[in-house]
Formats: sequence, structure tokens, C-alpha cells
Amino acid sequence: MAKVPSAVVAASGLVGGYGVARWTRQRPLGGVVLAVAGVAAARQWRQQAGGVAAGALSAAYVAAFAGSHPLAKKVGAWPAVFGVAGAVGLASWAVADRRG
Repeated sequence: MAKVPSAVVAASGLVGGYGVARWTRQRPLGGVVLAVAGVAAARQWRQQAGGVAAGALSAAYVAAFAGSHPLAKKVGAWPAVFGVAGAVGLASWAVADRRG
């Protein structure tokens, strides 16, 4: 079975977490999606790029989640979520996935 790149896992966690929270109206359920994807991505980051990189990317993941809230007030919810998901995905690819 092909391995899903960590960039896809991380970006999907941000988008999926928001989508689940919005469509189910259950914010904790969206948080579960966000957390599960974050843990899965962090494991891959550690395996592929080491502990320091995994820590930095995990911090970026959490910062993206937190930063999407004030950004949403300026550009709208979905554009904010897609923007931060893209940024985290790009960072993840550059630090961990690009190496193969």
C-alpha cells in the first residue's frame, strides 16, 4: 500500500477538521479529526526528518490552526482554512516529504 505524504495528511487534517466541525456542528468532533491527523503527520515527520523538524512542523500545524481563526475574520472561513492548510502542506513537503 502506498504511503500518503505527510503534507497531504497535515493539510487534510486542517481542512477535514474544520469541515467536520462545521457540517456536524460538533466542534469537539472536528478537533478529534484535527488531532488524529496531526499525530499521524508528526509521526511521519519524525521518521522522515527527525525530532527537531517534527517539533517545528507540529508547532506550525498548531499555529496554522490558531491563526486560521483571526484570518477567517478578514478573508472568510474556507479561504483561511485552505490558506493555512496550503502553507503547512508546503512546509511539510519542503522539510520532510521532498527527501523521499
